[in-house]
Amino acid sequence: MKLVILAALTFAALTSVGRAEEVGDIREASKVEAETFNTRMYANPPGDKAYACFVRRYDADHLARHPKQKVAAMKLLVSAEFDKEDKELHHSFRLGFRYRHRSGDFDSSGSCNHAVFTKSSDEVRLGCGVDCDGGGIGVALSKDDKSAIVRLERVRVWQNNKPDDDAEHSLTAGADDKIFRLDRADNRECASLVTDRKELAALRHK
Repeated sequence: MKLVILAALTFAALTSVGRAEEVGDIREASKVEAETFNTRMYANPPGDKAYACFVRRYDADHLARHPKQKVAAMKLLVSAEFDKEDKELHHSFRLGFRYRHRSGDFDSSGSCNHAVFTKSSDEVRLGCGVDCDGGGIGVALSKDDKSAIVRLERVRVWQNNKPDDDAEHSLTAGADDKIFRLDRADNRECASLVTDRKELAALRHK
């Protein structure tokens, strides 16, 4: 699966400003392209730590026009933290959503590649994955930076407040669940995705 491949690939060199390595229809972004994308994602240069929150609650009209869509609401929190040891900016994601015809809150999380990728469509995105072959998502931005474009084939999810063995599922792409457009929101809208108190305080102050 292309997105799983994106999440698994690791590129060693991100040092040349004008050079970008080609791998099939995926191109490693140059340092300048990566920094530009990071500034767009976090609405400012990320510094040592940054967050970006995107939210979508699908109304009855949208769901009526997409009868096969399984997801009724979705939140995405993308975070970045600068590692002082390897001098790299590390990205991660947390995804929360509610099904249309199923009760409960579901979530997923994982890490994203250091590099930013450009598809043959000239779209820059992060490839994010869940450990242990848990699938993943691709995260891009709309041209006006006001929305995140989330693409998935399969991503492992858990139901809140249940033991992992009983709660593990996968959100799998269907006819209307392959691409989600989520609107940029105040970071506090994604507070429910954070469980660590220190991180929650940092999120609320960003």
